[in-house]
Amino acid sequence: MPVGLALRSLVVLVLIPGTVAVFVPLQILQAAGGSAWPRLDATSVPAVVLVLFGFSILLLCVREFFVHGKGTLAPFDPPKHLVVGNLYRFTRNPMYNGVLAALVGEAWLFRSTALLEYAATVFVLFHVFVVAYEEPALASQFGESYRVYRGAVPRWGFVLRPFTPSNPGVVRSKEDV
Repeated sequence: MPVGLALRSLVVLVLIPGTVAVFVPLQILQAAGGSAWPRLDATSVPAVVLVLFGFSILLLCVREFFVHGKGTLAPFDPPKHLVVGNLYRFTRNPMYNGVLAALVGEAWLFRSTALLEYAATVFVLFHVFVVAYEEPALASQFGESYRVYRGAVPRWGFVLRPFTPSNPGVVRSKEDV
């Protein structure tokens, strides 16, 4: 296991999604005069499940980037191979979806309109980033293999029939060919 890549993945995980899904929400709650501890009752259970589900998706995607993509989730240290396995077979952006699920779960758990508004803002920012930067960068890096993948798997929704590349060798970077 490449230790350097593992450390970079961990640092980026803490810095980027950790900031978006933990640090900023805590700051929002504090600024709104809310408690750092939620009120726990029966309605908290599904909220906690949603938060845990979202973070589980995030961790699974970071693992995919590390193991199969040989990179991190950071735009400055991206995967070297196009990641189209696991959850990426059903939707192109499961990592963002996981972060959004965690944020909505946090808003529900803390009963915070401010956190729900933040989650909506984060979704808009994710969308703009994906459309303006990420998709063109992936198309440039992975060429036809990304175009085939993009045509088969939706950006935000999901497919019931998982994507399977017809030629597993096509998911490599142009530099590897």
